[in-house]
Amino acid sequence: MEQTFIMVKPDGVEQAVIGQIISRFEAKGYQLVHASVLTISEELAKKHYEAHKDRDFFDDLVSFITSGPVFPMVWQGENIIEEARELIGATNPKEAKAGTIRADFGTSISNNVIHGSDSKENAIREIDLFFHS
Repeated sequence: MEQTFIMVKPDGVEQAVIGQIISRFEAKGYQLVHASVLTISEELAKKHYEAHKDRDFFDDLVSFITSGPVFPMVWQGENIIEEARELIGATNPKEAKAGTIRADFGTSISNNVIHGSDSKENAIREIDLFFHS
């Protein structure tokens, strides 16, 4: 059974769309394994986004993700990493397919409501960062 890491970002928590997001994953038959509410420390944010540490927008990512509570989750199911990415939609909500989470709730590239692991390796790393550290 494959697992993935999904996180509702501060803008999604603020919009109160956590329940709607959970419902979309449940409707696809996926199982919620872990969930919590927390405000991410700067240290955890930097570890989470370390792949982007040399990019111009790194500080903005860290600042945004630490700006309020987030809702990290672990979901499991067959082929969940790839299918979750489809449910989530493109990074830019304006380019996301209609009916995806980002198309429905995101407002910009930086305020796109949700994060989802993009590979098995990143899912393992992110689950470990948020639930086993």
